[in-house]
Amino acid sequence: MAAPATPLALELAIEPGTTARAVAQAVADAGVRVNPSLLYAWFRVSGEARNIKAGNYEIEAGITPVHLLQKLIQGQNSMFSVTLVEGWTFGQVRAALSKEEQLKPDTRGLEADLIMQKLQKPGLAAEGRFFPDTYTYAKGSSDLSVLKRAAHAMDKHLAQAWALRQPDSALKSPDQALVLASIVEKETGKGADRPLIAGVFNNRLKIGMLLQTDPTVIYGMGDRFDGNLRRRDLQTDTPWNTYTRAGLPPTPIAMPGKAALLAAVQPAATKALYFVARGDGSSQFSATLDDHNRAVNKYQRKQ
Repeated sequence: MAAPATPLALELAIEPGTTARAVAQAVADAGVRVNPSLLYAWFRVSGEARNIKAGNYEIEAGITPVHLLQKLIQGQNSMFSVTLVEGWTFGQVRAALSKEEQLKPDTRGLEADLIMQKLQKPGLAAEGRFFPDTYTYAKGSSDLSVLKRAAHAMDKHLAQAWALRQPDSALKSPDQALVLASIVEKETGKGADRPLIAGVFNNRLKIGMLLQTDPTVIYGMGDRFDGNLRRRDLQTDTPWNTYTRAGLPPTPIAMPGKAALLAAVQPAATKALYFVARGDGSSQFSATLDDHNRAVNKYQRKQ
């Protein structure tokens, strides 16, 4: 007599802030044979609907509503997690996911555009489209599932930031906000400077001044960048060289965090058009080129 089949393990991802009704629907979408309306009613009747915890769960296809709710309120989720860091490129994200031994490497060997197709985002550049955060996952989960959650989180945070944009912003679309936020993320050494850095770029965009930001040049160089940015690099044209091309580059250059997103759409009110690193993580801001040159001499050339 054959042994009974082992119940199929399914992955259930519950994001923070998900309503009980949405959780019930997510359970059905994950593959559990259950009526989501009846499951939601059970959550409500039990009195535990508000105690469901966010996380990434491994559940059996035939799990009962009682055991499912118990698992969700006790937070019996996977102990595995991966952290995606603010300012990382998509290449660094992929490298981090590839090191997670408990993740199934479904994206291994795939080009970025094919990965975006699998995430139902065809034609969209992968760079900057994933929100930096810590994501939990169940053993054997696909790396695509982590990317899907990170992409959904970025969509949500970007939409929230765009809704808060200032009326006089130079930005014309959420995509532009994402690009600028990625530049702000890479240019910022001290968190408090983000709105001022965004203010400088916002001012430059308004008057048609070149952004002239080194991180975009470095991004456009790709593997050719050896750690030193030379004058010829600033003069070599690429789609991301903001010394040779006006406006924002065609794609983000890294993953911006929430603070950078908000700074991009709510830049500080400033007359500054220039800034230079002081050497301690902070920046010196100037409204005129003469003041900027003096700041460069003071902080960069030590004159």
